[in-house]
Amino acid sequence: MSKLQPYTAYYPVQYDYVSQLPEGWQLLPNIAIFRERIERGHENEELLSVTIGRGVIKQSELEKKDSSTLDKSKYLLLYPGDLVYSMRFRQGASGYSIYKGIVSPACTVLKPKRGVEINPRFFYYLFRTGFYKNYVERFAYGIADGQIPLRYVDFKRMYSIVPPLETQNAIVAYLDRKTQQIQEFIAKKERLIELLEEQKERLISNAISRGINQNIELKKTDDIWLKEIPKHWEFKPLKRYVKLNQYSITEKTKPNYLLKYVDIGNVTFNGLLNEPEEITFEKAPSRARRIVKSGDTILSTVRTYLKAIAFFDIADDNLIASTGFAVLSPSKNIIPKYLKYLLSSSYFLHKVNFWAIGVNYPSINNDRLMSIKVAVPSRIEEQKVIIEFIEIGLMNFEKTISKAQTEIEKAKEYQESLITQIITGQLKV
Repeated sequence: MSKLQPYTAYYPVQYDYVSQLPEGWQLLPNIAIFRERIERGHENEELLSVTIGRGVIKQSELEKKDSSTLDKSKYLLLYPGDLVYSMRFRQGASGYSIYKGIVSPACTVLKPKRGVEINPRFFYYLFRTGFYKNYVERFAYGIADGQIPLRYVDFKRMYSIVPPLETQNAIVAYLDRKTQQIQEFIAKKERLIELLEEQKERLISNAISRGINQNIELKKTDDIWLKEIPKHWEFKPLKRYVKLNQYSITEKTKPNYLLKYVDIGNVTFNGLLNEPEEITFEKAPSRARRIVKSGDTILSTVRTYLKAIAFFDIADDNLIASTGFAVLSPSKNIIPKYLKYLLSSSYFLHKVNFWAIGVNYPSINNDRLMSIKVAVPSRIEEQKVIIEFIEIGLMNFEKTISKAQTEIEKAKEYQESLITQIITGQLKV
């Protein structure tokens, strides 16, 4: 970005986010550039979706379930080269289509006015900048936060930056090339993080199932997931090492009792995504019942959320977990942290997954859970050594992951800054 220089001459403009534009550029109301395309009755065309991260894509490429209505007679036709935005415009849900298809009637489809020559991808970049999304907020109105619609009648009153067509083409070519390079860099870093997460899981599972001495003598088990363990380890049911904590707050709890609630979606292998939600009993969901004490490990018994495992070493008397968790209190022959790593090991999770039953939300019942056999060093000192080994290894992985995450964030910030400076004419390409 440092190689790019400003334009040679500018003129002042009255615009919310830009105070000057290069000579030859225009600031025009959207009604002078676009008109709304409203073409319905094309039910047989391919269904398209306007996404926040990927712009306009085929509905079939989305991982989530198709939520469109069966009657698509009111869906809007979209041609290649059209621009489109949804009710989540402020969040970045706008795009440039390379497909012919139909989109939800909640979207707005734009095409250039007759006689107006533009490069639609220039406006694709403009609409997705932070400053333009903030600009949209002044003209959008409605009820749902984050999904407040921007009607065309209001969109056409907004203004957009319009460079000469030749300049638009040059900007698009440059930004297409640069954003592709940045996205490839980000993809590589994200893949690195995935690999490191896999190595973290492997580190835990290997240490928990075999110990850290590679030359240790092993013995066979009757288990298909864990065929061999160190000879001096125990291989006994989980109930030998934990007690199922079934203490719950009752319906007689005072309505204004303040609790810290932990739901399944807030828990990962690495702990909580966010601080537990503080809420009164009367406003808490009906599943907020399980009492969690310091040292407990909570395990999701629902297969869909199987990886939701966390360790708590805090002394909160009002920490309450969802009834979708099994709350496990360690006995004297296992260290709480060791239990945490044991329950997050792949061989244990495979067993939970195998024994989960049910149709919509397969889960494992308490009796079956407590009967799962686990390998545990009988000596507490060996458990401590394994914990230390795991935590040192995880610390090294986390440093590399944190560095990659920082590089991803910086790349995203650079991309946003680069696009904004070029789209607004601060830098010339």
